[in-house]
Amino acid sequence: MNEYKIILSKYIPENAVEIIYSWIMQYKFHLQISRSRTTKLGDYRPPVRMHTHKISINYNLNKYAFLITLVHEIAHLIVWEKYKKSVKPHGKEWKTEFKYLMINFFDDKIFPKDISNALSVYLENAFASSVSDLDLTRILNNYDNKSDFILLEELPQNTVFKIHNGRIFKKQGKLRKRYRCLCLENKKEYLFNPLAQVVPVNT
Repeated sequence: MNEYKIILSKYIPENAVEIIYSWIMQYKFHLQISRSRTTKLGDYRPPVRMHTHKISINYNLNKYAFLITLVHEIAHLIVWEKYKKSVKPHGKEWKTEFKYLMINFFDDKIFPKDISNALSVYLENAFASSVSDLDLTRILNNYDNKSDFILLEELPQNTVFKIHNGRIFKKQGKLRKRYRCLCLENKKEYLFNPLAQVVPVNT
């Protein structure tokens, strides 16, 4: 196994390494393992000002979430090569490519059954991000390395918590699919994804 495959095996399931490596060679993209970003799990940059395609994925994703996110971004690459800017970023063309690529990872039983089932449902109408599918995200979160954080939806109402940047909030009521949370610093309300990772604060 070459050095690139050894690195890949640290971030994705072992049975997926050969397929991903072959796509890296085929599409000649640069894969960057990125720091954790709260606004996105991965990113694709076309070779507009560069010589190669560039894909970056957050380093702290579990292997299953990393693989799904990586395939998501490779689908963007393929759509760019076929259509450039003439189609929507997450339009039917992207959905078609994403589904077609993901099929490669079901036959080898790469995903645990609970993820596989949720992923199959998600692929029926893939959103812009897997994070948009709360059921799939909840299941993927079960495979994270647990730390001091918990999910916002697990906190009782009126619980005080802090987020990644240290800002302090109080959980309030739910508005459609998101929770209203009061920032205790500026007294403004913000909407949070129920699966936001937060740390309770003792008051």
